[in-house]
Amino acid sequence: MAAIRPTPQQRLGSASLTALVTAALGYAFIAGLGVSVPHVASEALVAFAVTPPPPPPPKPAPRHDTRHEGAAAPANLKSKATAVVAPPPAVPITPPPLINLAPKPDVGAQTTTGAAPVPGPGTGAGGQGNGTGSGGSGNGKGAGDTPPRQIAGKLSTRDLPPGIKQPGRGGTVSVLYVVTPQGRATDCQVTHSSGDAELDALTCRLIEQRFRFDPSRHADGRPVESMVEEDHTWVFD
Repeated sequence: MAAIRPTPQQRLGSASLTALVTAALGYAFIAGLGVSVPHVASEALVAFAVTPPPPPPPKPAPRHDTRHEGAAAPANLKSKATAVVAPPPAVPITPPPLINLAPKPDVGAQTTTGAAPVPGPGTGAGGQGNGTGSGGSGNGKGAGDTPPRQIAGKLSTRDLPPGIKQPGRGGTVSVLYVVTPQGRATDCQVTHSSGDAELDALTCRLIEQRFRFDPSRHADGRPVESMVEEDHTWVFD
């Protein structure tokens, strides 16, 4: 069986007919839907300049009011710092009392230590002695119920060197010395001079060399240290 081939002219005509039919169908479809294509209008762009607003008009100058000329200006405000005040202490502070001191420990004529000629303040009763508590005879290191009693020794002009026993010399010398528990006199001091330093020193030296005592005794019989204050008067004819 033989095949018949179309010529180029026939193929071109068939293609043209197909395109025509397709265009007609498309137009009919668009016309049937009633679709209208909008017309876009083009407008030209307009350029313009933007200027700042005009400045406000100047304020009129204040007029001078002569009615208040010479009036005082209002007072300025002042600020003052608040004073800082420390609160009172919760516990009051009491200063310690003053303590009178003696020039030598446990020896002296002060009312606060050693013997005193009259009763007064101190660590014990006044008078002769050096108990630390109240005693019948003074306020020495121990409370002596009985004062010391001299049992030996005395001062005499025969004990003085010949050069000191001259008319016009002499006088009364006050001394203060310690009587030890062994009954000896020691630590003699001149509390009031006779006016003759040599005579004063000689008096204390003789007391320490010659005087012997039955010492002051505590209530239990125990011997204790005590102090004796006395005057000695020297007279040379």
